[in-house]
Amino acid sequence: MKAILDYFVSSTWQIITNGAYKSVEHRAIVNSQKERLSIGTFTFPKLDGDLGPAPSLITPENPAKFSRVLMVDYLKRLYSRELDGKSYIDTMRI
Repeated sequence: MKAILDYFVSSTWQIITNGAYKSVEHRAIVNSQKERLSIGTFTFPKLDGDLGPAPSLITPENPAKFSRVLMVDYLKRLYSRELDGKSYIDTMRI
């Protein structure tokens, strides 16, 4: 079996990396001809911390692309929003 590495970046990592890594919606496709193994790993910032681009990635040539918010506020807004087909990360863009 040929190994292929796919990775999915969460919205929080897209914000932290100031857009260097793009988040995607995870979609699984069933294929009866090929085996597939998925391994999920999760990272989670502290609830009492803030979420925003890493300061070391912000320069005059590469300004912040996302606003900075408390992680707890980010999660409250994320889980209380209407499902309108738009990505929540778009609300964080500057």
